[in-house]
Amino acid sequence: MASQPDLFTPAPSTVAPDLSPIPEGWADLPFFAEDWPRIAEALARDPRQILPPHDRRFHALALTPPDRVRVVILGQDPYPTPGHAMGLAFSVNPDVRPLPKSLQNVFREMGDDTGERLPNGDLSGWARQGVLLLNTHLSVPAGVIGGHAKLGWEKLTGQVIARVSERPTAFVLWGKPAQAQAKHIRPGEHLIVESAHPSPLSASRGFFGSRPFSRVNGWLEGRGEPPIDWGAAASASG
Repeated sequence: MASQPDLFTPAPSTVAPDLSPIPEGWADLPFFAEDWPRIAEALARDPRQILPPHDRRFHALALTPPDRVRVVILGQDPYPTPGHAMGLAFSVNPDVRPLPKSLQNVFREMGDDTGERLPNGDLSGWARQGVLLLNTHLSVPAGVIGGHAKLGWEKLTGQVIARVSERPTAFVLWGKPAQAQAKHIRPGEHLIVESAHPSPLSASRGFFGSRPFSRVNGWLEGRGEPPIDWGAAASASG
């Protein structure tokens, strides 16, 4: 039986690199010079389908530049089901039916917390209001949960968190991998909301009833900032 390729050894020169566009506002992070070339080659060498598509790898960063981030919602992996992951944590394209169960639970908690609803699973409307929808790991092989957990994505996540926490920011950390990144939050007047992940395996162990949406808006309004309109539909596909 053929052996699986080693994703952590140098790639042959014949392998085309990953062509994911690097968002301009974040391009000066050390990750992109020091770690991204190795990860890009590893992704290019992986024979499996990688999610999300390469042109959506950094979509969360592209849609919400550093100076616009007011809230960070941090998840774990992109959805491992083909057709679901689209570059924003927990979000799917508007035509996806049925919604992933984690997103169904997010919407259930949002309804219980705020009474608001969205017409579909596209969360781009949040991103355009300054909500950075970031995953701890930015890629996953189709069907393999945590399949790229050791690839090195945490370096980028940590640097993003350190950058945005240079000023007061609300951090919503769902699940232990996300909460492990709290160490990168710089001291400041931040809001940190931690709970279980909204997946069906853990949502009943502290996610439901955590009221992250109203807590974020209460914090924003207390600072004199406009709240997030959680029921705002995306003006265009995410």
